[in-house]
Amino acid sequence: MTTRVNDVALPHIDVLGSTMAYREAGISDAPAVLFLHGNPTSSYIWRNILPIVSPVAHCIAPDLIGFGQSGKPEIEYRFADHVRYLDAFLEKMGITSAYVAAQDWGSALAFHLGARRPDFIRGLAFMEFIRPMPAWSDFHPDQIETFKKFRTPGIGEEMILGQNLFVEGVLPAATARPLTDEEMSVYRAPFLTRESRLPVWRFPNELPIAGEPADVYALMEAAHRALAASTFPKLLFVGNPGALISPAFAKAFANTLRNCAVVELRSGLHYLQEDEPDVIGAEIKGWLLKCFSIHAASVHCAS
Repeated sequence: MTTRVNDVALPHIDVLGSTMAYREAGISDAPAVLFLHGNPTSSYIWRNILPIVSPVAHCIAPDLIGFGQSGKPEIEYRFADHVRYLDAFLEKMGITSAYVAAQDWGSALAFHLGARRPDFIRGLAFMEFIRPMPAWSDFHPDQIETFKKFRTPGIGEEMILGQNLFVEGVLPAATARPLTDEEMSVYRAPFLTRESRLPVWRFPNELPIAGEPADVYALMEAAHRALAASTFPKLLFVGNPGALISPAFAKAFANTLRNCAVVELRSGLHYLQEDEPDVIGAEIKGWLLKCFSIHAASVHCAS
């Protein structure tokens, strides 16, 4: 089954009574690389990166449930729902381990996946990531009032569900370069009605800030503890000036992790894949080849 929504037609698979769409490229028997997007984007955000990485890997980039060309079942779209659907997607696709590239809520899913299944993630490339923030002052200062409104009952629903401000406002404002009309049309396509925007509204309400929501905050604390203890290779991209993650914060954070390199991009706010896809793609490709070489050498030594 495929559908076409102002973009290439994506294959779908049945997942938990709905469907999930995905992009796939590369060498089928090469190591898998899972690309996870955030809010309010889709696998489309990886479109200029997959062709660079695919010559050396088996690339799979799903549309999270409720996003892109994936289905919109009648669920709450809480973080736990995305965990369930991603787990089911991976099982259906037969992906038992992978290198992961992730941004925004995709990073939260990746961190949580690594905490629950330590053997799944073979390496992690990530950017503009989700972390538990003890206070609102830890959030981007220019966006605090806006995101507080997003989380205010009645006001947030009107801003995101009614006016579509996350797609029309946050997305272009947090991209350093102007998005084209064609690009914006692809990002708008899944969210043309008030009801279809529920997944977009839910995510800012799930951000783990000042202890709320308590369940997501606790999950992210545990996921970050597991990330700090993990030994798999990591590659952290940071934009200039970045949004959630500044260059200074990225360097300090990387120092708390094992085996983590930092790539400073020339530009970029939050949606770094739109601003620096060529650099991100080339760096991930080179990093993967290095990881493959180290893994092959360790297997040879073990045998």
